Amino acid sequence: MTLVARRLDAQAVAEAARRIAPHVRRTPTERSAPLSALAGREVFLKLENLQHTGAFKIRGALNAILQLDGAARAAGVITASAGNHGQGVAFAAKLVGVPACVVLPHGVPLAKLTQVQRAGAETVLADGGYDGAHLAARALARERGMTYVHAFDDDDVIAGQGTLALELLADAEVDTLVVPVGGGGLVAGVALAVMDRRPRPRIVGVQSSGASAFAESFGAAHAVERPAATIADGIAVRRPAERTLAIARRAVDDVITVTDEAIARAIVVLLERHKLLAEGAGAAALAAVLELNGRVGGRRVGVVVSGGNVDPNLLGKVLQQGLASAGRYLAFRTWLDDRPGMLHELTGILAAERINILHVGIHRLGPYAALGRVGLDVIVDTRDRAHAAEVLALVRGRGFPAEEILDTAPAA
Repeated sequence: MTLVARRLDAQAVAEAARRIAPHVRRTPTERSAPLSALAGREVFLKLENLQHTGAFKIRGALNAILQLDGAARAAGVITASAGNHGQGVAFAAKLVGVPACVVLPHGVPLAKLTQVQRAGAETVLADGGYDGAHLAARALARERGMTYVHAFDDDDVIAGQGTLALELLADAEVDTLVVPVGGGGLVAGVALAVMDRRPRPRIVGVQSSGASAFAESFGAAHAVERPAATIADGIAVRRPAERTLAIARRAVDDVITVTDEAIARAIVVLLERHKLLAEGAGAAALAAVLELNGRVGGRRVGVVVSGGNVDPNLLGKVLQQGLASAGRYLAFRTWLDDRPGMLHELTGILAAERINILHVGIHRLGPYAALGRVGLDVIVDTRDRAHAAEVLALVRGRGFPAEEILDTAPAA
């Protein structure tokens, strides 16, 4: 069983907002002074990472489930998800008292699987990534007579996601809305929510360049399928829905992409400057504002931080990548004459400049060593990319051959 198609317009979003208001958190919209200074414009953050389940997905799931009739509620709901949507469906179903099943792909982070189970939903694991989970969930829906709640290709889900835009605009006067995009449910809902406003805010969707199907489909004016490999797993969708793409083509101004390195830097900036944790998808919109200002536009920008459910096992790697790409540390390889005092000489050069050494690795065997020479890998703290270049020049200037061994430069 699938959800019934309904009218999909600004009024549907307004009705969804009234329907779900007693059950969802009205998340804050905060002006960020540090991020405004970095971006050179007023930046307002819509903090859906503080929502129930840690992401905006509960809005659409709850709007859909609340409209089921008695028979459909008794039969239950089912969905496929890589994480956030599954948590949203499980949480919403528990609120309404509806049985729920969430099909997840094998390899889903244990933290996300556990969160779905804690919300009381049955969990099923399927092969074939998200696409395999989707097919398995559809088959189970037919077999059990359950209602399938799609993550983005559903009118009620789209309307529910758009409710966050109504809250944002009630809290802050902005001329531009920047929204992360995967399958398009959120950006379509936001577009519907504001399309009748005069003046209408400019709407910019943001994807990772490693999962750019929606951006490419938006440019081509028809749905295309692309690989999806990105740290922003919440927006790693291989093909957008025709209905979300049609809405975006009508009411979204631009869809752009950012690199995973830019997303990682945005995660670090949110933690350092705002003490907020965002997942990759949640930081994508901010990455665009900080690094693609010319494409985003606007003087007062509303940025949707869509979620904060980052896998703890991934967080360390993301932070490391973000720090590295921002030039916050420098890793280089050098070679020393194999005689006493050479390591002390190198560390003395760094110490004299008050440069903190994080790691030293010595290679006496293998391809990094030669007769009479020792390979040395060094990681040091640096302030930014300019400082990293100065440290590298210092080491070379004192007679030590050195080459950077981590690509910490921002993408062109």
